[in-house]
Amino acid sequence: MPKLIISNKFIKSNYEIDSTYECGISLLGWEVKSLRAKNAKLDNSFCSISNNLELWINNLNIAQYMQVKGDLKRSRKLLMHKSEILKLKNKQEKFSFVIVPASIYWSNNHIKVEIALAKALKKYDKRAKERENEIKKQIKSSY
Repeated sequence: MPKLIISNKFIKSNYEIDSTYECGISLLGWEVKSLRAKNAKLDNSFCSISNNLELWINNLNIAQYMQVKGDLKRSRKLLMHKSEILKLKNKQEKFSFVIVPASIYWSNNHIKVEIALAKALKKYDKRAKERENEIKKQIKSSY
């Protein structure tokens, strides 16, 4: 049973999610200890695919653990099969999707990252979504 470490609060309000994928992450020892203490932020983080079909997570802020010196916002490699990364890249290019980390969690003593293939919402899309939610709340409260 997965144990949630951190989730991206803004993903549902800023993106329209198409599909989600699970992948591993390559971390240093102090980063694992810091994640165990839930000291990380997914705000403004995104994923990119390099030319040699490697998936990287950028702007993931893992806080410093005790007195260990390290780069807090370094790019970290995500672990997926090449065929899955190729499918992601094709979808990303064809439909102009963005790859965004949705959550980080423990699964069988391994840290996993759930990434979402999503389309960024424009400001007017966000407003329309808010109106729909308000109307639904009003309808529920009237019954």
